[in-house]
Amino acid sequence: MLGAVFGNHSTRSWIFVMHPIVNIAVRAARRAGDIIMRSADRIDTVSIVTKGKNDFASDVDKRAEAEIIKIIRKAYPNHGILAEESGGDSSADTLWIIDPLDGTTNYLHGLPHYAVSIAMQHRGKLEHAVVYDPVRQELFTASRGAGAQLNERRIRVAPAKDLSGTLLGTGFPFRSEQHIDAYLGMFKALFQHAADIRRPGSAALDLAYVAAGRLDGFWEIGLSKWDIAGGALLVREAGGLVGDFAGGENFMESGNLVAANPRIFKEILQTIRPHLTPDLQK
Repeated sequence: MLGAVFGNHSTRSWIFVMHPIVNIAVRAARRAGDIIMRSADRIDTVSIVTKGKNDFASDVDKRAEAEIIKIIRKAYPNHGILAEESGGDSSADTLWIIDPLDGTTNYLHGLPHYAVSIAMQHRGKLEHAVVYDPVRQELFTASRGAGAQLNERRIRVAPAKDLSGTLLGTGFPFRSEQHIDAYLGMFKALFQHAADIRRPGSAALDLAYVAAGRLDGFWEIGLSKWDIAGGALLVREAGGLVGDFAGGENFMESGNLVAANPRIFKEILQTIRPHLTPDLQK
């Protein structure tokens, strides 16, 4: 059993017992969150590194990641680690996938929307996930087969039946400028059906918000594994679907992702299909 939920269905009173691996991930995420928040009000002292065009890291990212890895290594010294800042070996049977600060650009501009994302994958299957928003102190957790929670309360994807009236999330393809025309075509097509579209700037939190029913759906081009892993499991355990632009399972490799409840997932895929270039259909 990956986690346990006890409760009375008539009263909807639930007690969730987290898997030991999730407990370690939560401890690591909270410690990373403390590091992040200690520097949040003095960004002018933070050292910034440009990794690529419009792609930044800071010494805060690195210190938060080091703390996460230290806690995981102490508990599970034989597990593999794939982390945004320090890399790692993604071929390990049991692999921790870590983004110490998803939304670094927001953080560096004082925009309070960013998160720590930690997931554990075993033999290619996402098993456990934690996404932690240190600003709002919101802790999203999931274990495969045991549901998803926000601050230990069960969450579910929104029940929307079609795109009309929905609120969608997205991210601009700032690392994949060759796809901008295709992306704008998708955006226009979806905007004509949805009530509105948001681009908050943290894919991990966007996916957590889909899981919690705050967003009805989400899509983005060119994400990395550490952007996706935690949020993808949250959505699935909250009753939603996650897939690539063909509706398949290749999203962790391609970085192209759609997430929503089953009906909205299918409708997003149908709506964006005419705008997909051949390399986005893989």
